[in-house]
Amino acid sequence: MLVTSYDSFTVIVSILVAMLASFTALDMAGRVATSTGRVALIWLFGGGFAMGVGIWAMHFIGMLSMTMEMVMSYDASLTGVSMAIAVVASIFALWLVCQGDLPLKKLLGGALVLGSGVAAMHYTGMAALMFSPGIRWNWGWIAVSVVIALVASGAALWLAFNLRDGTTGRTTVLRLGASVVMGFAIAGMHYTGMAAASFPAHSHAMQMGVNSNWLAILVTVVTLAILGITLLVSMLDARMQARTAILARSLAEANRELAQLALHDNLTRLPNRILLEDRLEQAINKANRERTQFALMFMDLDGFKAVNDAFGHHVGDNLLIAVTERMSEQMKGYYTLARMGGDEFVLLIEINDPNDAATVADTLVKAIERPFEISRYELMVSLSIGIAVYPGDGNDERELMFNADAAMYHTKNNGRNGHNFFQPSMNTLAQTQLQLNNDLWHAQENNELRLFYQPKYCAPRGPIIGFEALLRWQHPTRGLLTPDVFLPLAEKTGMIVTIGGWVINEACRQLHQWRQQGHLNWSVAVNLSALQFEQSNLVETVTEALATHDIPPELLTLEVTETTAMRDPDESVRILTELTRLGVKASIDDFGTGYSSLLYLKRLPASELKIDRAFVNELQHQTEDATIVSAIVALAQSLDLKVVAEGVETAEQQAFLTGLGCNTLQGYLLGKPVPPEKVAELPNFALEAEEKRQAALPHSICEATPG
Repeated sequence: MLVTSYDSFTVIVSILVAMLASFTALDMAGRVATSTGRVALIWLFGGGFAMGVGIWAMHFIGMLSMTMEMVMSYDASLTGVSMAIAVVASIFALWLVCQGDLPLKKLLGGALVLGSGVAAMHYTGMAALMFSPGIRWNWGWIAVSVVIALVASGAALWLAFNLRDGTTGRTTVLRLGASVVMGFAIAGMHYTGMAAASFPAHSHAMQMGVNSNWLAILVTVVTLAILGITLLVSMLDARMQARTAILARSLAEANRELAQLALHDNLTRLPNRILLEDRLEQAINKANRERTQFALMFMDLDGFKAVNDAFGHHVGDNLLIAVTERMSEQMKGYYTLARMGGDEFVLLIEINDPNDAATVADTLVKAIERPFEISRYELMVSLSIGIAVYPGDGNDERELMFNADAAMYHTKNNGRNGHNFFQPSMNTLAQTQLQLNNDLWHAQENNELRLFYQPKYCAPRGPIIGFEALLRWQHPTRGLLTPDVFLPLAEKTGMIVTIGGWVINEACRQLHQWRQQGHLNWSVAVNLSALQFEQSNLVETVTEALATHDIPPELLTLEVTETTAMRDPDESVRILTELTRLGVKASIDDFGTGYSSLLYLKRLPASELKIDRAFVNELQHQTEDATIVSAIVALAQSLDLKVVAEGVETAEQQAFLTGLGCNTLQGYLLGKPVPPEKVAELPNFALEAEEKRQAALPHSICEATPG
């Protein structure tokens, strides 16, 4: 027999190639498992080809590491067949480990197929050796090599299946360790198979085949290039997948945040109207399908606006959060508690009978009527609830909401702090309000809004020094409506902003007309609503109206209630400062009814205080109201402000207020609000005699006082 030996360096190279091919196999299994569709097929066939070439190359490099006295050459056809067998076996292995599961029976079958393929590749490659008379085989060693191939294939399949998921550093380390084990197993099978071959002493090579001198270099370089490129592409793909996963997670998080913002209230985190409507639709479908009931409760906080006006939005917001938490604590079972906006909440809850709804409503009412400790204040509010039950009180979402709202208004109109079930008779009031709201949208464009003017007199009896503009609505069917009927609707819907702009412009237009008639000293006062006062274009609106009608700014007075001014004192100071810089005068209306801070009051650039009619109505000597009015007048004089008293209805009130030092009086005793065409008919209380008497004095009371 010919003496054979192995080149140590080439053997080490073959083992390293086997390890690299094994790592490629494990990595490709991960790529295929995490891909879908066409991409998965590309990784399957591309990875299988690279893996098969790597196993085949290890075999040939191992054969080329063997040195003999003769120069070996190879049959090109059989060499190509052996490589094809390795590639097909590798593709099969990748396909198998990327299935959903790998039970023992499937694992053993796969090991048999893959091991047979590896053995076939090895012995086909050995048969490609071209020499005569041929190889003599030791069947014992052949059997051992086949067993090693089967065991190694089973272990490789198991490792590839269990390490196919994950791109973490730990997974990579495990794959490296597994590739070392698999590489030695493949090398062990190859060199055991080589041990089974012996070559007769008189053997000689056939020179027509592929020479091995350059085949070793070619196979090594090409194989390393294929495996290297495959792994490089895999690494780049893994990095891209990792970045894609990060972007996907970020996008999912952003979508969750957007969904939270779109479907939940920002303040209380409760579902908003959009999500409630969806839940309500689901509840109707379920009730129809399962013939069950549910209750829809429309809830409104009583007294919340007063808290918000008195203590500011921050306290009001904290109160809403506390109310939400307290209501949520009372809830059990399947329910949806939503905030509709402002201080309105809606509860959707499954019930067995209407008594369950009454029990829940009663629990909520009692929970909310307990005091709230907010920012060192003890606040009291109550809850008015209207209940609509499905089926029976509505056929769809809109009708249920409308009827529950009608029942809630019925509760408010009957004492508040309680609950009422919807009754068909309640729809009359609700429909009236709804119709009034719809009519109000068209009132301005239909020229139905009117301004009446209540005269303001220099104390005690005149002359007239100006007017307060008071809004009225000439409704086409209901006649002349006062502000208390429609202004709450305008506030609630936001129409108050456009209506308020119209009032400013119309008051300036009327004042311009009076000036053309010779009343150059008359002024006009306009009330600003809280919402209008907060508009960023308020100064622009006032400036435009003054310029359009050529009105001196000092003849326009803008009245802001004390509670509105104190809602955000710093912002109020800023807005009023901008207005007074134009020359417009500012008046603090309803003074004494809010919670003013004297620190901010002295900073407000106002020219007058207006005493609320509530103090004037009960005004008598030696009463608490008289004491309060006296204090207000003294405070105003110390701050260099004029004092206007409204609601003067008796001569006693007139005399007392004049005696205290009030500069201006208005009320039914002196003159009721009238449309502009009837201003000439107002009583003037012997104005000519008064004007002659005033002319003989150094100053009139209106001129001698501050402001």
